[in-house]
Amino acid sequence: MMRRLITALATSALLASSAIADSTLFTNARIVDGTGAEAFMGDVLVTDGVIADIYEFGKGKRPGADVIDAGGRVLAPGFIDLHTHGDPLKTSFANFLAMGVTTVTLGMDGSSDGLDADWKARAGTEGLELNVIPMTGHGTVRQMAGIGDGVRALSPAQTDTLKAAMAKELADGSFGLSMGLEYVPGVYSDAAELKALGDVITDHDAIIMSHMRSEDDADVEDAIDELVAMAPTGRVHISHLKVVYGKGEDRADDLLAFMEGKRASGTSLSADIYPYAASFTGIGILFPEWALPPTDYSAVRATREGELIAYLSARIEKRGGPEALLFGTQPFAGQTLAAAASAEGKDPAHLIADLGPRGGSAAHFVMDRRLVDRLVIAPEVALSTDGSPTMRHPRGYGTYARLIEYYVEGGHGLSLEAAIHKASGLPAEIMRLSDRGIIQPGARADLILFDPANVREKTSFVSPHEKATGFDLVMVGGVIAYANNRATGARPGMVLRAE
Repeated sequence: MMRRLITALATSALLASSAIADSTLFTNARIVDGTGAEAFMGDVLVTDGVIADIYEFGKGKRPGADVIDAGGRVLAPGFIDLHTHGDPLKTSFANFLAMGVTTVTLGMDGSSDGLDADWKARAGTEGLELNVIPMTGHGTVRQMAGIGDGVRALSPAQTDTLKAAMAKELADGSFGLSMGLEYVPGVYSDAAELKALGDVITDHDAIIMSHMRSEDDADVEDAIDELVAMAPTGRVHISHLKVVYGKGEDRADDLLAFMEGKRASGTSLSADIYPYAASFTGIGILFPEWALPPTDYSAVRATREGELIAYLSARIEKRGGPEALLFGTQPFAGQTLAAAASAEGKDPAHLIADLGPRGGSAAHFVMDRRLVDRLVIAPEVALSTDGSPTMRHPRGYGTYARLIEYYVEGGHGLSLEAAIHKASGLPAEIMRLSDRGIIQPGARADLILFDPANVREKTSFVSPHEKATGFDLVMVGGVIAYANNRATGARPGMVLRAE
């Protein structure tokens, strides 16, 4: 193969041709290896999808290899998103590649519907744009066990069936159990059911990743207690850590100290966060439990209308009022609840009641910027998007660009090395991925090349589907999957199996 020199201004044609090379040599790179260690200049050789060697600056050699001159840009491990939504067999995940993500975690918030053996077989045949960490949803494993959504207390026989179904999922390669305890059916689960599942997870040394029972300021510690009680000596993980209604850095520090106390007691407790002060979830979060599926909602409207409207009114006001909810789904996508209600000639509570608990999703502006920033920069907290290719929230398109542009280059509390560790090495540690998230010989060649000064978060709540810029090259398994601000069309990703 003819040796090719790929400069910082490489053309699309050259990048496409390099994507099929057996060996690629990165030279003149500022290596940030994902461990948190100080950056250093060096060369990195990739062979057959694996990092073969790391050389001192200018010492890398490989006859016949494609050569990518980094020009002093950062070479780092690809980012690992610990909480993602969507189906990469149906929808392009180019928005994730555009911000340096090479691995996503799917099957979250208690639902892994569709992420079954057939899906994994198709992914193996068709390939994926990036790698997938599969989780098993609590609601999905309940379905596998034949347990209805509205069942609140399992019989011994149901518990045994549920545990067996979870154990089979783990044997088939699932990394663990995802929970959505604020959603149906998780909202109906009791302590005995959770502990039974926690025992299975602990026995298999797997992980529990949970959207907790509550993220409200007054309840978040109790919700963490409930999560830890599932697996007191096991691995438990808080998805998208937040304190709704909480204010200030001191409140964040109190929460971090509380979590450290749990770790000191023997629980392997970890967490991730997205760097935005608005959440995005279904409007069902506004409704009382007695109005949620599988309850007959029409009967609720007929018999408890006044009580429902009073509850919704109070809940909307507690969460910042109708201006603090921005619809992300039709027919009101891009409108606040206040604007939509006014256009419909209804008060906000009645509009929400008419839509019903499954009537749409929205961004909810319920968090404090200072508190969020303090949690983001905490060294023990990893990063995630909780995003998708279609969600109308900037986190699915901007999270990792914001990490670099705002927190590193903008001087808001993170060094480049700490930020890269938070997005790569730390998630790999949490998920027990020994061959990813770090630049070292033998690791998979999931790599990104960029100049931190050029990274830009283009997305916003007004225009949420604008891809990030500045990540010049994204390599998945030794293959260039994204370059020159577009996906190359390569599908080198794979479904990972728990180690």
